[in-house]
Amino acid sequence: MEPTAMSVQADARQFLSDDARWAEVARRDRKADGAFFCAVVTTGVYCRPSCAGRPLRKNARFYVTAADARQAGFRPCKRCHPDREIIR
Repeated sequence: MEPTAMSVQADARQFLSDDARWAEVARRDRKADGAFFCAVVTTGVYCRPSCAGRPLRKNARFYVTAADARQAGFRPCKRCHPDREIIR
């Protein structure tokens, strides 16, 4: 069983456009963690919005769930561990 449950989850409705999602990634905003995930096509990794990794905008793809990112062929980031529970 994978640890995918989020104890605290941001409201995904706040981040409906890719531009809004990118703004949160650029800010590394922890409040957006759990609302969406950012995947990087050049590395094959998906991350939380607050991850210290810095993808280029042209390489970023956004997914509502970690499962969606995995289904698209991305693996979890070893830095931010987006497949683990968020504890605040």
